[in-house]
Amino acid sequence: MGELKVELHKRLLENLNLAALEHAEEKDLRAEIQAIASEALEEMGIVLNKEDRQQLNQELYDEVVGLGPLEPLLKDETINDILVNGPKQIFVERGGKLTPTDITFKDERHLLRIIDKIVSAVGRRVDESNPYVDARLADGSRFNAMVPPIAVDGSLVSIRKFKKDKLGIEDLVKFGAFTDEMAAYLQAAVATRLNIVVSGGTGSGKTTTLNALSSFIDNSERILTIEDTAELQLQQTHVGRMESRPPNVEGKGAVTQRDCLKNALRMRPDRIIVGETRGEEVIDMLQAMNTGHDGSMTTIHANNARDAVSRLENMVAMAGIEMPLKAVRSQIASAVNLIVQASRLQDGSRRMVSITEITGMEGEVISMQEVFRYERLGLAPDGKIIGRFTATGVRSHYSERFRQWGYDLPASIFEPNRGM
Repeated sequence: MGELKVELHKRLLENLNLAALEHAEEKDLRAEIQAIASEALEEMGIVLNKEDRQQLNQELYDEVVGLGPLEPLLKDETINDILVNGPKQIFVERGGKLTPTDITFKDERHLLRIIDKIVSAVGRRVDESNPYVDARLADGSRFNAMVPPIAVDGSLVSIRKFKKDKLGIEDLVKFGAFTDEMAAYLQAAVATRLNIVVSGGTGSGKTTTLNALSSFIDNSERILTIEDTAELQLQQTHVGRMESRPPNVEGKGAVTQRDCLKNALRMRPDRIIVGETRGEEVIDMLQAMNTGHDGSMTTIHANNARDAVSRLENMVAMAGIEMPLKAVRSQIASAVNLIVQASRLQDGSRRMVSITEITGMEGEVISMQEVFRYERLGLAPDGKIIGRFTATGVRSHYSERFRQWGYDLPASIFEPNRGM
């Protein structure tokens, strides 16, 4: 059936007037597709029953009016990422592993038509003068494309699929991302309004972790989220979502995350969640955390907790703020309480490899203590990493705060080797 559909899809592309598709009515388009498919099946000597024929016509319709060859990949719940390297090479990521597919576009023109269809739907454009674009698909998936001449061997497309079923803390514990003890600790940290930075590399599960942590926020709080591409799926009733905007064709009209953040501070938020801090908005984020918006959260690209702090320092410097290093570090130490490190291991699994508390300043150095970590013990024959979560034996710096807020965590969860 798969090969048949590919063959019929090729014939549709050859016979249909692609430019007229945008203006055709649904019933006319369905009739045209049905006629071309019937003729092709007759030529090929293939007989299908009514049910199979209806299903085939529906799938062909989806492909023509949807995203062409990408449509079945978008509908496949097991796929996390779709990566297109030119019209003839499409990869997908399943369970943290990249695998090639046998799906292709007819040619570069076909691929460019699909790209243009996606970006024009959200009021963007992509061409030689503006060869790369960020957009969001109708289902919330994140879309990025780069076209020739910047992309040498054909257009490059990456789609990070939007998870319809939001993973909660229980799901992440079940998948082995962290333990019940770590979940209890994080619940106390979020509920008692500690400021949290989720750190990690690309595809390590930062946004998923941030989503899960946000589930511990009380329903009575007003939350404002700020992102470049809206991905967070908060379940609370009082959520205001903001999305930055790139400049238009004339280079005007850009709205940065910093603009959104500055405005958010005037909107009486209880908590501010910034999808990813990567530039000058770090100044406003740190100030918000320091001036009454405690319980705020963000993600950052970094390989470990100490790295995350260095990235924050560098971003303050990049923002052009002339401040002594000690003052910058003091600001960070008083603003950020907790750094949660997410990591994608080489077997494709995602783990919360470290939870580190920032406890203040010692001289000119920010002092930290690791409370939980993931220890790698070896490699199984099938390539899976063997490891366990463990507490480090250090009692939380915020134990008293937890107790005062009604989260009296048992001392046993901080004892080493309680993990998996």
